[in-house]
Amino acid sequence: MLKFGKAVVKGRFLILIASVLLLIPAIIGYVHTKVNYDILSYLPENIDTMKGQDILLDKFGTGAYSTVVIEGMDNKQLKKTADTISKIPHVKKVLWYGSFGDMNIPKEALPTKVYKFIHNAKSNSDLMFVLYDQGTSETGTMNALNAMDKKLSKQCFVAGMASVTNDTKNLSKKEVPFYVLLAVILCTIVLMLTLDSAFVPILFLVSIGMAVVYNLGTNFLQGQISYLTQALAAVLQLGVTMDYSIFLWHSYEEQKTVFDDNKNAMAHAVAKTFGSIAGSSTTTIAGFIALCFMSFRIGLDLGVVMAKGVLFGLISCVTILPSLILVFDPIVRRTNHKVIMPDLGRTSKWIVKHCYVFFVIFLLLIFPAFYGQAHTKVYYDLASKLPDSMKSKKANEKMNKEFKMGATSIIIADSKLDSQKSEQMINDIKKLDGIKMAVSMDSLTGPMVPSSAIPDSIRTKLKKGDKQLMVVTSNYATASNAINKQCNQIEKIIKNYDKSAMLIGEAPCTKDLMEITNTDFNRVNSVSIIIVFLIILIEFRSISIPIILVAVIEFAIFINMGIPYYTGTTLPFIASIVIGTIQLGSTVDYAILMTNRYKVNRYNGLEKHAAITDALGGSMTSIIASALTFFGTTFGVAVYSDIDIISSMCNLMARGALISMAVVIFLLPSMFMIFDKVIIHTSAGFINKNAVTQTNTNTAKA
Repeated sequence: MLKFGKAVVKGRFLILIASVLLLIPAIIGYVHTKVNYDILSYLPENIDTMKGQDILLDKFGTGAYSTVVIEGMDNKQLKKTADTISKIPHVKKVLWYGSFGDMNIPKEALPTKVYKFIHNAKSNSDLMFVLYDQGTSETGTMNALNAMDKKLSKQCFVAGMASVTNDTKNLSKKEVPFYVLLAVILCTIVLMLTLDSAFVPILFLVSIGMAVVYNLGTNFLQGQISYLTQALAAVLQLGVTMDYSIFLWHSYEEQKTVFDDNKNAMAHAVAKTFGSIAGSSTTTIAGFIALCFMSFRIGLDLGVVMAKGVLFGLISCVTILPSLILVFDPIVRRTNHKVIMPDLGRTSKWIVKHCYVFFVIFLLLIFPAFYGQAHTKVYYDLASKLPDSMKSKKANEKMNKEFKMGATSIIIADSKLDSQKSEQMINDIKKLDGIKMAVSMDSLTGPMVPSSAIPDSIRTKLKKGDKQLMVVTSNYATASNAINKQCNQIEKIIKNYDKSAMLIGEAPCTKDLMEITNTDFNRVNSVSIIIVFLIILIEFRSISIPIILVAVIEFAIFINMGIPYYTGTTLPFIASIVIGTIQLGSTVDYAILMTNRYKVNRYNGLEKHAAITDALGGSMTSIIASALTFFGTTFGVAVYSDIDIISSMCNLMARGALISMAVVIFLLPSMFMIFDKVIIHTSAGFINKNAVTQTNTNTAKA
């Protein structure tokens, strides 16, 4: 690797020119990367709810839909409002009372339940249903919603998943730049406190910033990324790859004491650092790769982007950063200062001296930590956690208050289904507890409303080709146990009449999401543990070391994920799946760093107490700096963000970094002290007979 280091030093100006030029296509790629704000669209494509969405769009030309609550308007005003909405691009159809024969049919002619469903006489409120020709998070739908927001009066409230998605999009686009700004500010403060130069942190941020831009720019090749990935990618990449820059700087400072020439010192620093951070980055990448094993495809989205980000961070650290440090060396030297962080040598001796106390504390905490993380509650209704100021939340609350409307779902059935069976199926669904209304084309007709009286515009919206649509509205809210049970009952009924029938919509999608992510949680955790275990096993050629290191970090994860149970906090479902994997992959490096030093000390003949004390003392500063950096990049976002799913995940990552730091510093030395004999006899490279003999000889002479 020394040849590589010398090549970097020699070509430093060319590297910087090339790195700046590469920012141009990266920025273009970033600007043209589509962002998906619909979390439910990441469900597996082979399930009925997702197949049904495709049928709805392909057969009926309808993707998303909204419910509009309108207060205090007469029929003339309602018609004007409907006409205004229908003229907005990408609005396919507006359905309301006037859609049935241009209000020529008297209201009394409609089935009572249908009329009560669309009109609340007490509050003089009406419902309109707006159908769009694109999917929930597509640009056309979002533009249509923004246009409605501008054109409709304050008497109109647009509810539904599409509206929630649009509010999430607008809020996310406003907040994301501040996530990066906060992460940079807090990270800079940490680096100023832990490094011996005031200018070097700026070079770190420039180097990693370029890597972040390359990563975000190459997301264009994936076609699209989720808003969650977009919001977290830069912050996470900054947090998990800053270690590499710190390692390079410390190595460079060390090499400068050996070599008088800075260029020669940097070449050796690059060579030495590349080997150590390549191994360190492997566990971090492994943690993100584990997310790719989720059935819920947002894991693949986040996993690929972040694994790619770590790789870009690694490359940037051994090419761009050394070039920046050498080019700006005069400024670096003029801004050197004493490290503010105190010497922790005495602290390490005290910790090792009381190692058995910390092991007992571990034994006392392991059960409540495990129990807490296993019983922490999660939520799936992301819309309910949006800020109260969001228009979609206000609209949903108004719709629920005035019309007592819960989830609305759509049944896609065979259009050739006998009208008698179709009506009977709807009647069976109406008998279920919690059903507010169930409507099919056949149920709309009757003695007072013959089939010929239904306008063709309505008929074609409900029946087209070999498929027909039926609408079911529930009193139960999305993501509740009651609606999930109801969805199962509806699916059983419709399958009895039509094997090809599908139930689609937000509620059945969320039910599928709950079932799939429960499986994903176990799968992702198992895969991440196995991969990290194997990496550590290969790196240390040890059976015992992987068990100890993984156990220590998993204990930290249990504490982190168990705290919400004891504080009564409910987490977004995605956090419970990905946080453990991210925390394991990104903080097991703390344990690996200390273990490497412990291994070298034992190999050099130091007895276990001295070896462990030196390993802790020599690695504690780096561990604290690394953890505080990760904390700094995520904590600001956790406090600032109004999007609960992002705030919660960053809060867990920030807290997880500190907990992992504390557990590694206080518990890992205890594990080494207790299991030292097991470790040295089940691991390669811990015993050097010549060193042991020499040590014993020196002791005897003394």
